[in-house]
Amino acid sequence: MPKVTVFNQQGDANGEVSLNNDIFGIEPNENVLFDAIIMQRASQRQGTHAVKNRSAVRGGGRKPWRQKGTGRARHGSNTSPIWRGGGVIFGPTPRSYSYKLPKKVRRLAILSALSQKALDDEIIVIDELNFDQPKTKDFQHMLDHIGVERKALVVLEKENEFAKLSARNIEGVKVVAPDNVSVLDVVAHDDLILTKTALEAVEEALQ
Repeated sequence: MPKVTVFNQQGDANGEVSLNNDIFGIEPNENVLFDAIIMQRASQRQGTHAVKNRSAVRGGGRKPWRQKGTGRARHGSNTSPIWRGGGVIFGPTPRSYSYKLPKKVRRLAILSALSQKALDDEIIVIDELNFDQPKTKDFQHMLDHIGVERKALVVLEKENEFAKLSARNIEGVKVVAPDNVSVLDVVAHDDLILTKTALEAVEEALQ
């Protein structure tokens, strides 16, 4: 069963906590991780690309010139794709790129991501975060004392609003709720920081 050091809000070590072996101690499945990341990135695409086909291009009301006798090729409309300014053939149209993987595959993916963080010793647990008011300086002070110098994903309980506001302006730090932890967020950040309450909520959600 993996164990991690627990720090207090001042950044000092304050004991250890055991992580749930069924969530943080499985063998990471790289193929499933890859599939889940591709799925999430595809779902983030806006899909608002569009072109005008020949029916949407302005013009085309009359035949450019008569059918015969001019010596030029016959044409029926200046909105034809072979004309400059005409419609586009087979161009992109608005669509959704999102799709879903099976529920068990998605669960295995997030477990693999969390277990990989545990293997890499990139999980940090904070005893609790109490802020009387939003204070970015104090939150940065805590990160400096626990040695966080890279991108960090901070998981906070939903009611801890002041701590969330204290972290939101720090570059490279993203704050999420325990039920919004995603594979892409875990993989994209170097360190995973959780309060003890948030850790319990994550473990309960993934049981």
